Amino acid sequence: MNIKNKKKYGINLRTLFYLVIFSISILFILWLFQLSYLNYFYEKYQIKNASKVANTLNNMNYAQLKLNAEKIAYKNNVCMQIITRIGTIENYNTMMNGCELNNNYNMAYYKDKITSSKKKINVLKIVDKDFEAKAVLYGINKDNYYIYIYSPIEEINSTSLILKNQLIYIVILVMLVAIIVSYFLSKKITGPIRKITSQAKELGNGNYKISFEKSDIKEIDDLANTLNEVSLELSKTDELRRDLMANVSHDLKTPLTMIKAYAEMVKDISYKDDKKREEHLNIIIDETDRLTILVNDILEMSREEANADYLKIEEYDLVHEINDIIKRYNIIKETENYNIVCQMPKKAIVHADKSKINQVVYNLINNAINYTGDDKTVTIRLTEEENNYLVEIIDTGKGISSKEIKYIWDRYYKQEKNHKRNVVGSGVGLSIVKTILIRHNFEYGVTSKKNKGTTFYFKISK
Repeated sequence: MNIKNKKKYGINLRTLFYLVIFSISILFILWLFQLSYLNYFYEKYQIKNASKVANTLNNMNYAQLKLNAEKIAYKNNVCMQIITRIGTIENYNTMMNGCELNNNYNMAYYKDKITSSKKKINVLKIVDKDFEAKAVLYGINKDNYYIYIYSPIEEINSTSLILKNQLIYIVILVMLVAIIVSYFLSKKITGPIRKITSQAKELGNGNYKISFEKSDIKEIDDLANTLNEVSLELSKTDELRRDLMANVSHDLKTPLTMIKAYAEMVKDISYKDDKKREEHLNIIIDETDRLTILVNDILEMSREEANADYLKIEEYDLVHEINDIIKRYNIIKETENYNIVCQMPKKAIVHADKSKINQVVYNLINNAINYTGDDKTVTIRLTEEENNYLVEIIDTGKGISSKEIKYIWDRYYKQEKNHKRNVVGSGVGLSIVKTILIRHNFEYGVTSKKNKGTTFYFKISK
């Protein structure tokens, strides 16, 4: 069956349907046991009751028996006879409807069968096929007398008929109750759900300030709490996304403006002056490189978060790779007087995806260069541990507040809303760093002191 084409019903109809099915099941069980098996259970009850009376009388002496026999017979709806060895007959409750103990013709055979037995207590089930009558006869063999207990098992067809007629009204009443209960129950449940659904549509339309109200139903309250958390996170994400767009737009606009300006200068002014033309063309090339870095970082972030690339774990010298990365910054070291200090051993053999860890180191150095202090110093420290190498990238900037430090890895987060133009990078590098290190299962983090600088670190396996 195609699920998409499957007809769907609301909670109201489903609640009614399940309550009706439940009610019908209960009524069916009631009908099965009270009507179909009513005679069976009644017969079992009468036999059990007669057996109880027989055991009670068997434990009495003759004096107790004569004193209590009538009361016991009447209370338990049985009739009794006591016949002594000399032929004396004493009857108790034998005038009750259906008692056959005084019918010498019908009962003589059964009484003789009991008296001829050597058992203390004998029981016979009597069935009269002519009159479709049933009874149970107990015989108690005492030293000087016999006790006969007769319990008729009457058909209760009239009772069954009454119950069947009552069952029709019970079915109608139960169906009405099921409909009423299902209506109020479904209304109680669907009310909060419909309200949450309506609010969720507003959330889908971009209204992140909406608050989902709670009810007195635990599951619905859990859903409301979850949606409130989703709304809060979406609100934060939307704000960070707008910040990213503003930041990226700023980083794109500035080099594009400069490229256009210097291209026009080359065209109109410096095209005849070799020195000026070369200077202006170098600026255009530098600004084009900035644009390339920005676009590549954004693409890298998208690939990493989509897990588009797999990890290629290999053994290599991390010190050698870091030294190669530092060479990329020679131009800013010369032109803008940045100082990159390296504190590393001669060799550090590690196991990781070389290209991706290089991206991590490159992005962390970019971040440090953009936020270091006025001394323009960035320190790269590599320390050997038991099973790892600890890599630290340290700047001397103004630091990160404790409130902001937990957000710096977010893909849309930028420490300064109105940030200055980056020296290098795009401002999205930390998100790439986080994704790569998580995929390697490497420990990473950041420590910072206000106005004393920030240290980004990660540990890489030997």
